[in-house]
Amino acid sequence: MEQLLNQVFRMKKLLIRLILPLLTVILASSLFTTSALATGVYQIPNLTPGDSTWVVDQSEVISRINEGQISKTFEELAKQTGNEVRFVIIRRLDYGETPESFAKALFDQWFPTEEAKANQILLVLDTVTNGTAIISGDQVKSLLTDDTAKSVADETLAAPLRDGNKYNQAFLDTSDRLVAVLSGQADPGPPEIVDKVQVEGTFKKAEETDKGNATAWVVGLLIAATIIPMATYYIYLAVQPSSEG
Repeated sequence: MEQLLNQVFRMKKLLIRLILPLLTVILASSLFTTSALATGVYQIPNLTPGDSTWVVDQSEVISRINEGQISKTFEELAKQTGNEVRFVIIRRLDYGETPESFAKALFDQWFPTEEAKANQILLVLDTVTNGTAIISGDQVKSLLTDDTAKSVADETLAAPLRDGNKYNQAFLDTSDRLVAVLSGQADPGPPEIVDKVQVEGTFKKAEETDKGNATAWVVGLLIAATIIPMATYYIYLAVQPSSEG
């Protein structure tokens, strides 16, 4: 009996020694995946003079047809008014970054001088939190005031996202409103918000799901390291009498 118990405990120690490196790999992979999905300003391609890039959709939430339509609308706006609008959609921000800090840094990178910034509008969205930010140059503020710009980001863009992550509708509505305002037309204003009974969501964010999966693996493997030797021991006890008989 003593020999069997020693074997069981040796088996448990062996399993723990095998499991610990595996747990380390799982946790490291989870952290690496999270950081790999993050986007920094340095990962966004730079613009060149006369660049016709109007939409940078790294999250791929806008359909190609709608992206083409938005790009065509912004190109016509630039030719007619000199005002240029660009959308940048990323999945996840670097640690410590906010949509506002990201937008400001990218605005400075793309348009390094006040003259270059003058007629520019940049709207940023990260799709993990649906956080938004909008930056504009001084020359366009007579048309696109700070209050209107905030309404565009917080209401026109955000409303369809709160109603089921309707990204295509959100960016089409936003482009229509920006083009109207920057063309000197009457501001159509934000969408009408219909009050709904809010029910707490049951869907977890991607980051929470990743952490939950890693935790489940850790718990499962630790349980296995404890239960397998015990089960082996009890099976042995159950079989031993019949063997002796």
